[in-house]
Amino acid sequence: MSDECDLCLLGLIFLSSLLTGISGVDDAHVFISSGQNVRLSCNNALPDCKSTTWNYNRFRDSAAVELIGLGIKKKDTESHERLSLGSDCSLNINNITKQDYGFYICRQYVNDKQQGTDTYVYLHVLHVSSSSSSSQTEISAGRSVTLFCQLYSLACDDWIRSERIELFWVNQAGVKLTRSDSRYQILFSSDHCIITLNTTLLNEDHNREWRCEVTRRDQVKSSVTYTVKSSAETEVRRTAGSLFRVIVIIVKFAAFAAPTVILLQIICARRAGRKDSQHQRK
Repeated sequence: MSDECDLCLLGLIFLSSLLTGISGVDDAHVFISSGQNVRLSCNNALPDCKSTTWNYNRFRDSAAVELIGLGIKKKDTESHERLSLGSDCSLNINNITKQDYGFYICRQYVNDKQQGTDTYVYLHVLHVSSSSSSSQTEISAGRSVTLFCQLYSLACDDWIRSERIELFWVNQAGVKLTRSDSRYQILFSSDHCIITLNTTLLNEDHNREWRCEVTRRDQVKSSVTYTVKSSAETEVRRTAGSLFRVIVIIVKFAAFAAPTVILLQIICARRAGRKDSQHQRK
């Protein structure tokens, strides 16, 4: 089957899953947070996985990318170091990135002929970032911080509405943050795939965590936690670290100097003994 036909087939299958709710569609949609590991099942696998091929596509790409060919991992793909084939022919992806979202196909070949039907898996990746572009924000109280939570998916707008996909922020107590709270400014993108949280930090926000969650039909599918650390606490840690390094240097110097001092004392004592003996002879 050509790459163009693959793209057409993917579009039809994805559309049918949204409109008709085909059997097994829940298993075909996998939600994962960036940085985690994921396992994509292959339900049509044959014994020993030597016939298994995994292809990947995002629709927008001009051609599908072959990740696994007849049980052998391809080395010319950007993600090859993070990929592995499970004993059950599942596709394992370590340290998921936002670029990994898309459509995965598991297909079987025997003697260059396709066997059975394909297994289709849609991977949706939840990713959080901030205006400081770090997994942790070090900022002083009174300053504002903006957090961005995005669901990387093939078809956000229509699919989010039909499948009741929701993105929202919760605090450390698990309470959902809403626009009615004057402390938080919460905004949604036009396709509802991005939710932005803006707030001004308080003194009690040191080490505070905010969590972004994605739900499908009121069931939590994945979440990402973002931690805020104060600049004051960071400075204390740096000072403590510097003091510890100084202590280590002193201890090492003492350990080296003690034998040296003892040796010098022995040498001086011997020299003094020699002078006394010479004086007595005279």
